[in-house]
Amino acid sequence: MTPRVVRTTERLLALDATSGATSAMPAVREAMRSIPELSAGPEALRSWSSDRLAGLAELCEVIGWVLFDAGFYREAHRMNARALALAELCGDRWTARFVLLNDSMLKAHTGAPRSALATAARASGTRVLPARVSSLVLIRQAHAIALLGGHREPIDLMARAQSRFLDGVSRHDPPWAWWIDQTELLGHQGWVLARLRQWDQAIPLLYEAVAAPGPSYRNLFAAQLLAALARAGAWREAEDLIAELAPRAARIGSVRTTRTLEGTASGLLDERRGPVIPVPLREAAVFLLESLPVPQGLSEGLSSAPSPVMP
Repeated sequence: MTPRVVRTTERLLALDATSGATSAMPAVREAMRSIPELSAGPEALRSWSSDRLAGLAELCEVIGWVLFDAGFYREAHRMNARALALAELCGDRWTARFVLLNDSMLKAHTGAPRSALATAARASGTRVLPARVSSLVLIRQAHAIALLGGHREPIDLMARAQSRFLDGVSRHDPPWAWWIDQTELLGHQGWVLARLRQWDQAIPLLYEAVAAPGPSYRNLFAAQLLAALARAGAWREAEDLIAELAPRAARIGSVRTTRTLEGTASGLLDERRGPVIPVPLREAAVFLLESLPVPQGLSEGLSSAPSPVMP
């Protein structure tokens, strides 16, 4: 792989972890301008070595993730399709699996849980996976099935994800498996339970995930915690959490997170709920809405060239 591709990948990962996806978007635009291969069709790159193709596939995967967390869902799906095509072209099965798991999450987020479930199944494959990869597949399946109305099965899937995670690391883990840790698992356990409206179990798990230090994108667990508190009628706890989140809300670099916070705060101000919401909490919700960053457009710099279709 070329040094420029490696440097760009490392830079995007660092920006995303420390400041969030929106802070990484200028670097994404610069990469699209300065690395023409990011816009080239995979067939035009067949003469490349497997190593160079794998590096480009990894960069496309990272860009797809940044686009997703920055709120550009269509562009993220296109970049995922490009990353998958490149990974398959060079036989990089682990990057291909990672892309599919990312795209499964994107589809669940954008209201296509059946497609999300099918995409997670593609990532699973037919062979036994390393523990951490297997746990991530199970997490994606649990979210999709919860969205489809399942009740017991998502809980069972998350229990299996926890069991597989506890099997520990192995020499068979792909390079990207490092970020699947106990906090990530706790957050998703709480989130899946919140989807099932099991507040008494979901809220403590989300609190535990929020309390742990971690990369910027895990602010999403705090947004899910606030949503769970609001839906459970835990007014004082919701007010306390807003008091913690609002002063730093402008620095949250995940559009997924800020849109979740916006939706929860707007719901607390819904006039149809009338006097049910305490006045201090309504005032806190107004403060949170005023504190959230203004969404930015995609602007120029991203290629609109067609990508391979990812179903």
